[in-house]
Amino acid sequence: MIRFTRAAVAAALVCSLALPVGVATAAVPGTPDAGAPVQASRAAVLPAPTGPYAVGSSVLPLRDRSRTDPWVPSADGRALMVTVHYPAARSGGGRPAPYATREEARLLAEQLGPGVSGDVLARTRTHSGTDVRPAPGRHPLVLLSPGFSVSRWTLTHLAEDLASRGYVVASVDHAYESYGISLPDGRTLTCVACTALDEGGVHGSVVTSTRAADMRYVLDRLTGPRPAWRYADTIDARRVGMAGHSIGGASAATAMAADPRIDAGVDMDGRFWEDLPAEGLRGRPFLMLGTHDGVHLPGGQDDSWDRTWTRLDGWKRWITVAGSEHFTFSDGPVISRHFGLPQPELPTERAVAVTRTYVAAFFDQHLRGIPRPVLDGPTPENPEVHFQHR
Repeated sequence: MIRFTRAAVAAALVCSLALPVGVATAAVPGTPDAGAPVQASRAAVLPAPTGPYAVGSSVLPLRDRSRTDPWVPSADGRALMVTVHYPAARSGGGRPAPYATREEARLLAEQLGPGVSGDVLARTRTHSGTDVRPAPGRHPLVLLSPGFSVSRWTLTHLAEDLASRGYVVASVDHAYESYGISLPDGRTLTCVACTALDEGGVHGSVVTSTRAADMRYVLDRLTGPRPAWRYADTIDARRVGMAGHSIGGASAATAMAADPRIDAGVDMDGRFWEDLPAEGLRGRPFLMLGTHDGVHLPGGQDDSWDRTWTRLDGWKRWITVAGSEHFTFSDGPVISRHFGLPQPELPTERAVAVTRTYVAAFFDQHLRGIPRPVLDGPTPENPEVHFQHR
């Protein structure tokens, strides 16, 4: 299982998670440090959302005491941290929502190596207002799950963009599965699961099945009686999707197989750790969006995509993006650029635009009934995008 480690960054950023976003601050060619990471001091700024709505943000600490945590059985149930981004009334105001806690950012920055400041990373500027008044109406819900070993905030640019287009987006941190998850009581949970998978021989399916149960609980707490979020009446519980990066994307398929309330799913460059049941997803749509480097091409190194494709029994697409790498589908490209880390062939702006375009188009078509021709085949506006199967 690929993770975000210093060695992986040095080896051209081939990892399994996501990253935050920022403004370019690269080394100057011809200087002694050219090509080395830059000690950025300015805060990064996330790409602005593209939809018509302002964006609100609420943080929900949840705890499912009906389950035993698989990584720390002595814990008090299964702890989850959820950030909800949502369409906001433009007159809402509110203070800017934080990107990450200092401790969360510090722990991830340690994995990126010299030149990456956790303090700078934590101060990344978002485009959300904290707990501001929501826009009128009811909106589809999209669940987001991050890659293994990183936190929910590494998918913030996508979450904010979807919210600006009219979705309520719940990004979920799964206990003990990232380098650091800060809880309201001041504790920070670290990646016990990393050791279990590396040294304990635990299979990746434990992660995906556990995350599927996490998402079931989040759905219950957002759409059931006595909801945990004060603005839960803005959610249209009849229209629910899930997307994730890396193992979070694989978890979307597992969650759909287990929970019929999830109507549509997206896997962004994640290996599938569990085969779908014989009945597939019972006709529900699924998008596989990945790299074009031989890993996620048909017959590529990750044969789980070929197996899953044959079991998908509803609307489906297998799309690859030329010049991309594993972080392309997260906040990774912009933070890498901000701190002068190695860059993939696909420019940062295109990485952000392609991810937002295809994920939003998929949910527009399948949760809102709005046809999106960009999903029908190649377009001149997106020359990097290749349709492997339709």
